[in-house]
Amino acid sequence: MMVTQTSLVSVCMPCRNAEPHVAAAIDSVLQQSWTQWELIVINDGSSDRSLERIRSVSDPRLRVLSGCFGSAARARNAAFAASQGDSILFFDADDLLSPLAIEAQLTRLAGHSDAVAMASWGRFYGNDLASFRPDPQRVWRDMDARDWLVEAWAEAQPMTQPGQFLIPRALIEVAGGWDETLTLIDDFEFFARVLVHAKEVLFTPEATLYYRSGIQGSLSAQKNRAAQESAFHSLLRGTGHLLARRSDAAARRACANVLQNFIYGLYPEHADLRAAVAQRVAELGGSNLPVPGGPTFQLMRRALGWKGAKRLQRALGRGF
Repeated sequence: MMVTQTSLVSVCMPCRNAEPHVAAAIDSVLQQSWTQWELIVINDGSSDRSLERIRSVSDPRLRVLSGCFGSAARARNAAFAASQGDSILFFDADDLLSPLAIEAQLTRLAGHSDAVAMASWGRFYGNDLASFRPDPQRVWRDMDARDWLVEAWAEAQPMTQPGQFLIPRALIEVAGGWDETLTLIDDFEFFARVLVHAKEVLFTPEATLYYRSGIQGSLSAQKNRAAQESAFHSLLRGTGHLLARRSDAAARRACANVLQNFIYGLYPEHADLRAAVAQRVAELGGSNLPVPGGPTFQLMRRALGWKGAKRLQRALGRGF
């Protein structure tokens, strides 16, 4: 992929009831040093004033499509179908980009149609950017794409937030769009599929995704049955994408650890999902992932076992 001064980047943004944050997200695109972009915002049946906030922005590079899509995956696919850029950034309506992000990532992709450019990232809370803290990870370096998956999954806490990755359009066309049957952690499956079709992940430290955390009612916080079934299918499909192309011991252990983490997080609910995942972990040769938790939890785990400690957490109605 050759980058020129006219290379177009398509920013695809799903928006559903993001009134408090969508204007700031759009503004972070407007402030980009790279000016050859289009921003396609999909207003997915918002019942608040999101559409009003979006339409308050006057810029010919912004396009708004409204409808009832029902999921972020469908909205992202609709935005991608309407896009024209050679590079694609899927960007959520409650996050922010650093001003040099697109230019830095596009520069890194120059000459690569089989790589993705990955930004650094960190969390901030509310509207307080002063609370932002970067979250360095082992995969913050240039890597073979499948090695990236293995290493990112080894400790079972991979970060595949869509706004981190600038992706050549040609790569998405080969890998396919978002799985519209998924809601919770649909990004895990999507980026697993994209990266097994890619050659490299190119780390771009000059680009930063500011990931807004602690939003009440966010999709990532959902614990209902439908959400957990989505996570279940996303994890099994995503790990399946890697194992179909690389099934050495390191890949199998990384997949087992990601799946084991799902079991830890779900216990004691949804026994059928946990049993199915446990069977898959055993088929992969088992997991070496420690049970996550703070010092108090680890103390309780030693006394009660991890399941007993989890039940105590639930009975007290709080984590520790």
